[in-house]
Amino acid sequence: MRRALRAAALAVAGACFLAGCHPAASRPAPRGNLVTPAGRQDPAVFWNSATVYFLLTDRFLDGDSSNDRALGRARDGAVLRSFEGGDLKGVLRKVREGYFDRLGVTALWLSPFVEQIHGGVDEGTGRTYGYHGYWTRDWTAVDPALGTKADLQALVFAAHRHGIRVLMDAVINHTGPATAQDPAWPDDWVRSGPNCTYRDYATTVDCNLVATLPDVRTERDEPVELPAALVEKWRGEHRLDRERASLDAWFARTGHPRAPRWYIIKWLTDWVREYGIDGYRVDTAKHFGEGVSTELRAEAQSAFTDWKRAHPEEVLDNLPFYMVGEVYGWDPSQGRQYDYGDRAVDFFAHGYDGLINFGFKNDLRGPLDSVYTVYSAFLHTGALRGVTFLNYLASHDDGSPFDRDRRDPLGAATRLLLAPGTAQIYYGDELARPLRVEGAQGDANLRSDMNWGDLERGGATALILEHWRKLGRFRRVHPAVGAGEHRLLQAHPYIFSRILGSPGDTDRVVVAMDQGNGPKTIPVFGVFPDGTALTDGYSGATGTVTYGSVGIRSSYGLVLLGESTDDEGTNDSVVVYVRNDYAQPMDVIAIGGGTEYRMGTVSPGIPRRFVIRRDILATNRQVEFVIRGVGNGPQVRTGTLLLHAGDNEVDVQIETNLIGTRATVRP
Repeated sequence: MRRALRAAALAVAGACFLAGCHPAASRPAPRGNLVTPAGRQDPAVFWNSATVYFLLTDRFLDGDSSNDRALGRARDGAVLRSFEGGDLKGVLRKVREGYFDRLGVTALWLSPFVEQIHGGVDEGTGRTYGYHGYWTRDWTAVDPALGTKADLQALVFAAHRHGIRVLMDAVINHTGPATAQDPAWPDDWVRSGPNCTYRDYATTVDCNLVATLPDVRTERDEPVELPAALVEKWRGEHRLDRERASLDAWFARTGHPRAPRWYIIKWLTDWVREYGIDGYRVDTAKHFGEGVSTELRAEAQSAFTDWKRAHPEEVLDNLPFYMVGEVYGWDPSQGRQYDYGDRAVDFFAHGYDGLINFGFKNDLRGPLDSVYTVYSAFLHTGALRGVTFLNYLASHDDGSPFDRDRRDPLGAATRLLLAPGTAQIYYGDELARPLRVEGAQGDANLRSDMNWGDLERGGATALILEHWRKLGRFRRVHPAVGAGEHRLLQAHPYIFSRILGSPGDTDRVVVAMDQGNGPKTIPVFGVFPDGTALTDGYSGATGTVTYGSVGIRSSYGLVLLGESTDDEGTNDSVVVYVRNDYAQPMDVIAIGGGTEYRMGTVSPGIPRRFVIRRDILATNRQVEFVIRGVGNGPQVRTGTLLLHAGDNEVDVQIETNLIGTRATVRP
């Protein structure tokens, strides 16, 4: 059920409500924090409990058909090897619709959006264009087939409004192939051979991944000039002087040599400084010197700090810039060291918060509790304590995905989203998007268009999505799922607990599988004391712990138990977006149950986002909003928000004569 409400304001000041609440100093706080923290302050806890949604922008959703034939690219590629029409506006539409919120997503990993080569090449699987984003032609431009810089800015801004971080896929190892339309990069920028043979460090790093991908000379420090083709391109776009001036200023400020890697690092970090990109997924991280990663991380953190300083009201929290690396073949059993054969490298000591776990889908062949127990031990007592790893079932270039034929999409979701460590959803996992396509060769099978049509038809696809959503929201609400310590409570039927006890972030959950339909009694002794009120995140049923157990009545075999939380994504939590068009900073107050809560200060023209917990919804679930000028400024009572049980989504418009306001209640 969806409702729209409107309430008239009584004053001249305007604000679009979005807030992070703390009780006013003169009032006692309700149990727990009034609002959900926008981000948990321990980076390892946050990222190990995070759910990252990885999408190929070109394959996700076409939000603007006018750019489908940008740059005159032909549709003469092999099956699924041309640009298909997906773009940044398509992703933006789904962010605004709340698609990712309802899936419990905390970060979007976008495939590279920089301008790709204009032509196509055949690497043995048919003519292919750079729809995937890994064949860079210009690191300073958004590929026109994906949209514009304004589209990117709107997407990042909207994601941040929803509390979702944005990760850029950063490519520094290679350029795109040379084609008839794409001049080769100069020899002092790239090497054209030999191809990598992976016998040792040198034959993995100082070489070309494949013959068609020129390898950037990231090891050299000698200055090089800008490629002539890039200069001419910028000249034709009437931005040569601006780009040269920006480079001159950056090199003068940093003192770095004008070597190939430093140009690219400058270009990559510009996206962070200008748009607030929250992190990188670093492509082919083991194929260039690890010192380059250290340099990239330092410059990215500097850029991130600059962006936060320039946009204080858009900052989600004080977490640092995030970097996760693609070190192909690494898994947690290797600890912090990746072995090249003749030397080992600790990538975590070279700028990386986390690495992609290439062993997860194979580990799932064993007993599930063994996987969960070992992974938890890695994160809490082993060499990986304080860092992160990212688990996945399917990806854009892994030819052996878990459950390739989508025979058990529900079981796949359960295994992934309840695993310790970061969870990566690959676009369409949640809709059982096919990973085999007739006529497609190689990795094109993994990169089909998002199957929105299946979802629109409902049926099995809608049921699959709902399962993923329930698990995803439970994971988001309870950081213990991904970051807590695992303990087996019962082997058959399988029951386990996770407890997270980091400072300021205590959380406990119990998960019971294969419980059958109808009433069930779940042992929780040693996790929840008697008298604790628990909610099943899967069915919504509630119960109270008695004699070390809790009774739950549901028609599902999966039970996700946690203390009733008021985080975004649970019943009657309210996301409030505030934009202040008044001439001075304004404090936003919420009044519920006769108690006044100061939500925060909103500066003129800069929106903020807050999440109100159910503690203040009070009798009849009514909340009254007040705007006050900071200090002794004017006070404005703006209207009331009345919520009703059973609403799936409620849009609320509270208007003044200057600006509208909008709040959303999510299930």
